[in-house]
Amino acid sequence: MKSTPETLAIDGGEKTVQSTFPWPIYDESEVQAVAEVIRSGRWGNPDCGEAVAAFEQAFAAYCGTKYAVTCVNGSVSLRLALISCGVRPGDEVIVPPYTFIATASTVLEVNCVPVFVDIDPDTYNLDPKAIEAAITERTKVIIPVHFAGLACDMDAILDIAQRHNLRVIEDAAHAHGAEYRGRKLGSIGDVGSFSFQSSKNLTSGEGGIVVTNDESLYRMMASLRNVGRVEGHQWYDHFNPGCNYRITQMQAVLLSQQLNRLEEQTVLRNDNGLYLNELLADIDGTTPLSRGTEEIRHCYHLYIFKYDASAFGGLSRKDFVAQLAAEGVPCSMGYPHPLYKQPVFQNKNFMCYAIPETVDYTSVNCPAAERACSDEAVWIFQHAMLGTREDMRSFAEAIRKIQRVVSQS
Repeated sequence: MKSTPETLAIDGGEKTVQSTFPWPIYDESEVQAVAEVIRSGRWGNPDCGEAVAAFEQAFAAYCGTKYAVTCVNGSVSLRLALISCGVRPGDEVIVPPYTFIATASTVLEVNCVPVFVDIDPDTYNLDPKAIEAAITERTKVIIPVHFAGLACDMDAILDIAQRHNLRVIEDAAHAHGAEYRGRKLGSIGDVGSFSFQSSKNLTSGEGGIVVTNDESLYRMMASLRNVGRVEGHQWYDHFNPGCNYRITQMQAVLLSQQLNRLEEQTVLRNDNGLYLNELLADIDGTTPLSRGTEEIRHCYHLYIFKYDASAFGGLSRKDFVAQLAAEGVPCSMGYPHPLYKQPVFQNKNFMCYAIPETVDYTSVNCPAAERACSDEAVWIFQHAMLGTREDMRSFAEAIRKIQRVVSQS
């Protein structure tokens, strides 16, 4: 008897993945915590910011740092870190091109020059081997991005920074709870910067935080976050050119409740990522990104694998991702191009910022980042990584189903 051909979900067939993956995850504890703040009438910060201070202390303790300063978002947290690290107009800051725009645009906002250094093709993190060649006498900071929640090679990066007297700001916007050699990401460099935007592994809808062990950096970031005020002085004394970047009591209690869930969720994401790596290793045309060679815990803000169209009958990555999403796997192709190809850099739309006229991004080329954007990367979102082992098997089966169907067409 002739078998009935499979029908992809995108063409009206049954979805392979039947589970749904809600985000954010919450219960009455979050609702009650926010309701108590509302009923108290003490919503502001810093005039009644006890909940904000409590969350900062809890998050610093979780990361293993002495200090933490909350702020309105993860872009501002990078800005606070850069200014506190002492950058001046025209200084250069090394950043990867495969990351969200804020890693580079905040460098522009402090009147400095982003210098794009390519990523490691196996991990999609900043490639230490490429950093040293990009350092000049104007370089002041390296911003390694722990992309997707995978730790950068921090030993190599810190060695380079120490030899060249550079500051290291960890962009840990994806990396809540992830670890490198037993240390939480964000606690290893001079400053760690996190985002609490709605897609992040720890979220209050919006928000950010910086962590550090350096008291002088902490005091400056706290001042910049609070309109330039300095602790111990009068309310209307402003010592630094800061702004009101404070979060509210309601965000703080929400984050405190969410922090209670983070460790368990991180362990689950890491375990599911390891299992999905095993499953995809057996499928031609899908190559999970390397977890690096160091002792790490991955928090899988994104699970990323490389797609090879030749193993799928030449099916374009765009069509593959559309079909995978229709099968019920929350996924995307990620960034359409590296940051230096964004119009703000190509057209030098630097407006009021003091960027030297000689800066030109039209000839920048980072081959590994180009391939990731144009040909390779497939992202599975973090909330899907909170599923069961059966869900991970269904993700792999969805890929096999697509492969079978396209091979028969």
